[in-house]
Amino acid sequence: MLCGPLSILFLLLLWGPFCAAAEWKIIRHENRDYVSLDNVGAFYQLGGVQKVGNQLALRTNVRSLRGSVGSKEFYINNLKFILSFPIAESGGKPIISRMDLTKLIEPILRPSRIAHASRIDTVVLDAGHGGHDNGAKSRYGNEKTFTLDVALRARQLLLKAGYKVVMTRSTDKFIPLEQRARFANQHRNAIFISIHFNSARTAATGLETYTLAPRGVPSMASDGPRLSDFVPCPGNARDAENIALACATHAALVYNSKMFDRGIKRARFVVIRDVTIPGVLIEGGFLSNASDSQRIASVAFRQQMAGSILQAVQNYRRAVGQSSRPSIPVATNEHQGNRSSGPRVIVPTTKQ
Repeated sequence: MLCGPLSILFLLLLWGPFCAAAEWKIIRHENRDYVSLDNVGAFYQLGGVQKVGNQLALRTNVRSLRGSVGSKEFYINNLKFILSFPIAESGGKPIISRMDLTKLIEPILRPSRIAHASRIDTVVLDAGHGGHDNGAKSRYGNEKTFTLDVALRARQLLLKAGYKVVMTRSTDKFIPLEQRARFANQHRNAIFISIHFNSARTAATGLETYTLAPRGVPSMASDGPRLSDFVPCPGNARDAENIALACATHAALVYNSKMFDRGIKRARFVVIRDVTIPGVLIEGGFLSNASDSQRIASVAFRQQMAGSILQAVQNYRRAVGQSSRPSIPVATNEHQGNRSSGPRVIVPTTKQ
């Protein structure tokens, strides 16, 4: 059985159209629409719900969905997602919100069915921070320096693969968040990738990827939707493409780096809120963490991260039914071995 981010690539690239016999049966629970996981299993031909302790799973030999009642943590082929609402129970049966079904599960499991997905030939790279805005800091340097280095390395790989690449900044310059989004919106047939590194007061570690929260969904760790969460954002027109791009990007980063998977999360950061092209914001590790910061300071790691961005672009295009450009090997370091023959995987002081 395939497992981990490797298998989600298989899922994204090889899942073809099929006819599902099941129909959606909406369950009203606590003033919100839900669907039973049994219904999900029947529709996507994953069988019935398997329960071991508090863990729930739907699986075949090559695909799996799993989570637990009361939790927002949800795994598709072992790649971590953060649901908009926790899995609940109704009549003793596990249920998942209709919002998570339509805005997460469906576009991830069947990306080729995303309606009106724009053809991609341009990548907008956004190196977070710059100028007087240093971003997070470590003993090895500032976030603004590392993000720009990754962006420049990714630019070289993407150009070599035949893509057009534009950058919100290519030097140590401060660019306001709103200006970055306006710049990205000038480009057609494009996707937007904002590059960042994290910081925390705790011993946090690992990778996380953000995409825009759909309308009506709480942002980040909020307990419930606020009135402002119901105001549509420009980027919400691309909800399905956003989550497909986030999945391709996060899978590439996690697979190649083997770093701790913190999940794909929802937020309303300005740069992903205001872009009208598919967009994602990546946090490539914690500069506040001794181990992460040492890796980030490594040229080999930043080159690998740039290679993961190329892989993400390649596989996002394939996932939504577009032909792909030739791919090139990903740079690796001595601790990770050579994966060039492996699968091709499918931001600023205040991120507000």
